[in-house]
Amino acid sequence: MAIAACLAASITGLVLLNVITRAFNNAIFWVDEAAIYAMAWMTFLAASAAVHFGHSVAVTLFTDELTGRAARAAKLFVDLVVLAFALFMLWFCWRWFLPLDLLRAGFDTMAFQGETFNFIYAEPTLTLGIPKVWVWLVMWLFSGGMTLHAVANLTRPVPVKEQGA
Repeated sequence: MAIAACLAASITGLVLLNVITRAFNNAIFWVDEAAIYAMAWMTFLAASAAVHFGHSVAVTLFTDELTGRAARAAKLFVDLVVLAFALFMLWFCWRWFLPLDLLRAGFDTMAFQGETFNFIYAEPTLTLGIPKVWVWLVMWLFSGGMTLHAVANLTRPVPVKEQGA
């Protein structure tokens, strides 16, 4: 959460810098891209933490009316769906980054690209010029954090309101 908060502050600073430089007709083009990537990182880190703290956006019209076992079953179902999503995200990251294939290629990105036609480790950002893989690594953090928090939520006892409460 602290990193996400720092990223939110940096987004504000970057956008303000962009407004000022554009007002003086001297735009710094990498600022837009840096703000976008900071926002992506902030969003994914905060979303993972939101699962932990139970601050995720939810429509509770139905579940607010449930009590006892039905409420526990609904909470368990939601936690299982979140865990399934997180595990699928880990699997997608595995398929996208192909870490074993990169290892087999001896961390030689050119050989990796030739064998897999996957250019994830070589594609640069447009204005910053850094490999996009550094930006996309947040997906591993998000997926791993969300999996961890979903498992933790499944192991916690569920406080449930009783009938008439």
